[in-house]
Amino acid sequence: MTEFSRSAADPASVFVQARLSAQAIATYPGGMPEAPAVAYAIQDQAIKAWPEPVSGWKVGRINGDDIGRYGTDRLAGPIFPSQIVVAGDSCIDMPVFLGGFAAVEGECVIIAGDDAPADKTDWTRDEAIELIGAIHAGIEIASSPFPGINDFGPLVTISDFGNNFGLVIGDEIPNWHRLATHEWRFETLLDGVSLGTATPDSIPGGPIESFRFMLENAARRGLPLRKGAPISTGAITGVHVAGISQTAVVKAAGARDIKVRLTQAGPWTAAAGEEDR
Repeated sequence: MTEFSRSAADPASVFVQARLSAQAIATYPGGMPEAPAVAYAIQDQAIKAWPEPVSGWKVGRINGDDIGRYGTDRLAGPIFPSQIVVAGDSCIDMPVFLGGFAAVEGECVIIAGDDAPADKTDWTRDEAIELIGAIHAGIEIASSPFPGINDFGPLVTISDFGNNFGLVIGDEIPNWHRLATHEWRFETLLDGVSLGTATPDSIPGGPIESFRFMLENAARRGLPLRKGAPISTGAITGVHVAGISQTAVVKAAGARDIKVRLTQAGPWTAAAGEEDR
């Protein structure tokens, strides 16, 4: 693993450099954030330093006592254009960090149907539903150059882009307008072995609450959702740790299977999206 010679007080720069160079880091760069505002400030600084604009967002869970401690049960992280792939019938190669953390997560992906008002920072569930353009099956690729990204609580996860490194968008869920999420059964397999079966209702509030949360979170940070932005709404069957060369399949009722193979990430280039996917 590599230890970068950046200031320990600048974790955003360390994480950006590690991600761009695809090099793992052994320890957290500096003092870990102790409040959500600090964690999101690190993430916002990293977003500004990244060579692409934000294209979408992932929403993850906060569990247990941390919900009361931080006043929320969800966290957010950005997704960039070169990290988004539309699934087809073939298996898709998705990079993860060698020596870092890697996992696959079957998720519902909500597509924003319109621009969210920039000055609207409070959203009801019904208002969020009105802004949904479509709901798809998908796979989030969770990966960080820091292997302990999930071992030190949600604030550390937030500080490194929410532990996101890719999103695969599958088919639109049939009749999603009914929002019968209790009927949307997902299954995740790794190398042919089933790791779990569940519906989006396994997440409190389901995908709609994740979308509502993201509308507020993004607007309060001056990054309101734009039309077409994909929002990955949380791991339905769980966060399944996986390694390079392993193959994952997510099955969702009424949609084609989504198949991904994890590959070793290389240094970022401006043409990564066109050349590697």
